[in-house]
Amino acid sequence: MSNDPDPGDPAQPEEPNPFKGTPFEHLFAAGGPLSGMAGLGNLGNLAGGAGGMDFNQIISQFKAMMEPHEGPLNWKVVDDLARSAVAQQPDPSPGRRDHDRVADAVQLADHWLDVATEFPSGVTSTAAWSRAEWVVETRPVWKVLVEPVAAKSVSGIGNALPQEMQGAAGPLLGIIGQAVGGMLASQIGQGLGGLAGEVLTASDIGLPLGSHGKAALVMSNVREFADGLDVSEDDVLLYLALREAAHQRLFAHVPWLREHLVGAVTDYAQGLELDMQQMQERIQEQMGGINPMDPASMQGLLEGGLFEPPVSPQQEAALSRLEIALALVEGWVDEVVGQATAERMPAATKLREAVRRRRAAGGPAEQTFAALVGLELRPRRLRDASTLWGGLRTRSGAEARDGVWMHPDLLPTAADLDDPLSFRAEATQPDDLTEEAFDEELRKLLDGDVPDAPEAPESSDSPDGE
Repeated sequence: MSNDPDPGDPAQPEEPNPFKGTPFEHLFAAGGPLSGMAGLGNLGNLAGGAGGMDFNQIISQFKAMMEPHEGPLNWKVVDDLARSAVAQQPDPSPGRRDHDRVADAVQLADHWLDVATEFPSGVTSTAAWSRAEWVVETRPVWKVLVEPVAAKSVSGIGNALPQEMQGAAGPLLGIIGQAVGGMLASQIGQGLGGLAGEVLTASDIGLPLGSHGKAALVMSNVREFADGLDVSEDDVLLYLALREAAHQRLFAHVPWLREHLVGAVTDYAQGLELDMQQMQERIQEQMGGINPMDPASMQGLLEGGLFEPPVSPQQEAALSRLEIALALVEGWVDEVVGQATAERMPAATKLREAVRRRRAAGGPAEQTFAALVGLELRPRRLRDASTLWGGLRTRSGAEARDGVWMHPDLLPTAADLDDPLSFRAEATQPDDLTEEAFDEELRKLLDGDVPDAPEAPESSDSPDGE
């Protein structure tokens, strides 16, 4: 029997609650769901045996969430939880044969893509990843993507407190920030661990998550994806290599595109506004169902979306820009790969449809991540974007289609996706388009010399405008 004091014993002095007067008061108040948690680790074997979960591990997660850390997020918690999620299923490290297969598939893919786009290869290296390797390799980009949102969430706690409370809570705001950062880190770690079990390539979500020029496939997920199709694994591997190589070409030769996408995420973070009353109610609701003796209920707290602030008009505009940009990226890749495989790969039509359905539906991890930080990782308008790019190529040629990427102001808008075949409907392919003539036509577009150009945003207030 433990000699630790019983936190529910009225004879014991009540420990001070450092979060009194904040949204976290209910976490650690005497008799609250997390009061006296330090002594609960002794129950680990009992709880683990009963529920099949390691109670000590859950307690460690809570302690880690509250540990001091640099920056808005505790990335040690993110990494530990992501790796833990990945470890829930077999994750063999790809062998030499897998690496060779990926390298050969990407090399062939680049050869096919040479006839489908003017952009040269953007691949400088290839890799076959395990799910755990995906987590490690993509972490630097995820840090850039999610830290602006996390930073605004952490700082917003203090700003959202009533004025009279801010002065009294001054010394505690740092502690609150650490707690919020730890809780967000827990949810992000769970989300990334789930995504690691779904993504197929380094660029599968439309963002360049790997290092520059590295074309990579997550082999365990590729095999699972192939198992559900009436297509050979070699064909699946080649088709995914084509998509990955096409992504690499686009991001390598459109230098502003990365910043354009990351900028939409940053704009989303800048518009983040916290409603303390709503947050208090949400915490009370979730905490009401917590039983410290039930590991499943406590694990649900770690995995749940504790922080889901309301979306402001500024955020809606930023998310709209991100969604349109992702759709244009994925639509271009879909169109270019379709051209590259038209005369060479009979299975491409079936694979193209399978990828489209998968991207449109999204997986559970994508939905969790979207609820967490508001980021939609799948383009809802992929088909419209692919139709738009294909129509422009038919009328004006591949050079004009790829030339739209020369400047963000040339990109199609949401209105263009509503009627994709009308995008530059007046454009026709000239009889002889020299490099100088092509550059001149693009200059005219950038200078606004072409009348009735539908791609130019009508107003900077438009969600899809720059």
